[in-house]
Amino acid sequence: MLKKRYLSCLALTLMLSVMLLAACSEGESSTEAGGSSENNEGESVHTEENSGPELGKKDLTIPYVAWARETVVSYLMGEVLEDIGYNVDVKQVETGPMWASVADGSADFTASAWLPESQKQYWDQYKDQVVEVNQTLDKAPLALTVPTYMEDINSVEDLKGNTELGEQVNWKITGIDSGAGIMSLTDQAIKDYGLDKWELQHSSEAAMITELKSAIENKEPIVVTLWKPHWTFGVMDLNMLKDPKGTYGGDGGHISIVAHKDLKDNAPAAFKFINQYTESYEMIEKLMPQVFAEDKDPEKVAREFIKDNPDLIDKWRKGIPTE
Repeated sequence: MLKKRYLSCLALTLMLSVMLLAACSEGESSTEAGGSSENNEGESVHTEENSGPELGKKDLTIPYVAWARETVVSYLMGEVLEDIGYNVDVKQVETGPMWASVADGSADFTASAWLPESQKQYWDQYKDQVVEVNQTLDKAPLALTVPTYMEDINSVEDLKGNTELGEQVNWKITGIDSGAGIMSLTDQAIKDYGLDKWELQHSSEAAMITELKSAIENKEPIVVTLWKPHWTFGVMDLNMLKDPKGTYGGDGGHISIVAHKDLKDNAPAAFKFINQYTESYEMIEKLMPQVFAEDKDPEKVAREFIKDNPDLIDKWRKGIPTE
């Protein structure tokens, strides 16, 4: 009887030992394969697969000006950062407050920086507090623009002394918000080209487009301030006027992501993402009309883009662990 008990106990001991060894082996294999494990204190240990820059602070603010490209890009970047693990506030503001908030740290970065000429005054004011992280588009022309049916108007010079056109539009150039760089450049163009009777009307991009749509529907003359990339060029027949004096800076410079100078230290993963982010005119020209011509929610448009372009998103997020 005792012998049977001894043998039973021995068998049980051997079985438990085998199970313990198997469990240890499995745990070591899973750790070697990557992922997280715990140390003796129960703290998470990062392994090779999820190593990379830390999130740092979790809450981020992205200010943007309510222009077409800036809207869709800001929401797209916000959605990707949310997937990485941040809490993101995408915030519509005007140009001056946008730069000021990034400079003083109440916001983290903006993808709406038009440099070097269009927003030169803000760069000159805040350049010691911000850093230009990533040039996303290398050409962003700005110009006075008219519908193509205004066949006699092809240059800013064609506005000078043009009484017939001036009276038809009440000598008005329809502009956008007063803090925009294209507005100060248009004020300069009025001086450079001697457009003495012409006045620049300050409004907003939305109001300007409403007037542009109305004029085109009725085939009436209109002169507006516009730029590329912009969704209107995909749905309207428009002509950007030649600028022989170069007041608008030729190709308009470039568009960049500008961040607060401490973002790299405060949110390393976010900084790596905006440094790796890329953009193309084709991409933007597909996104803009969905929001501004089809009136879709920019968050939903961004989410659909992320779903449909996994390889591109992976490039933007390369080396960035998800928390």
